[in-house]
Amino acid sequence: MENLKNKTIGSFVAQDYRTAAVFSKYKIDFCCKGNRTVSEVCEKEEINSDALLQSIYDVLQSENKSGIDFNSWPLDLLVDYIEKTHHRYVEDKTQVLLSFLDKLCSVHGSNHPELFKINELFIGCAGELAQHMKKEELVLFPFVKRMVKTKEANGVLSQPSFGTVSNPIAMMMHEHENEGDRFREIAELTNNYTPPADGCTTYKVTYAMLNEFEEDLHKHIHLENNILFPKAVALEEEFA
Repeated sequence: MENLKNKTIGSFVAQDYRTAAVFSKYKIDFCCKGNRTVSEVCEKEEINSDALLQSIYDVLQSENKSGIDFNSWPLDLLVDYIEKTHHRYVEDKTQVLLSFLDKLCSVHGSNHPELFKINELFIGCAGELAQHMKKEELVLFPFVKRMVKTKEANGVLSQPSFGTVSNPIAMMMHEHENEGDRFREIAELTNNYTPPADGCTTYKVTYAMLNEFEEDLHKHIHLENNILFPKAVALEEEFA
């Protein structure tokens, strides 16, 4: 098991998404910072690496009944899935959450001033994610699909205006990290999405929705950072 210490967090989750629950239990970021090795994370966070690896090993050895192996999907299919599932989720939930948070600030802000900061953070998240997803949909994703089609046709790949796929990917990963940091702050301000004793139904629903939004964002970023982006870079290199 010693050789597994030099394997990255993201590669474990790409191999089997069930390991994400193990990393979450240890409060290890598997999406935005999935490029760190188990050894690096354990040393920095003072985690027992043997205990962590045993938990991961137990998951990998158990029968996987969840079914979906995103790591085996063609890149164009994965791109479509991310856009139609996760991008649409963000678009659908953002406006509802903005409305609920605004209401909470009006009704409960005097007793819970942290709501104003939570609202400010989510407004920033909504705006940044909207721009981020458009850049993916208009620039990065079409190029990934073009690479797939060109390879299937044994064609010659023309160089994109952005030079190499690594350039927009680096920008996307930086923006992913910003949103990860933003939601870590939201989780802290909400006491891990635990509504206060005097919280009304809207309060409870809003915190539950924020929690779900963060979980979806983690899976969204994982699929891009740990599977789509590395494979897109490797595919481009095949044309060199």
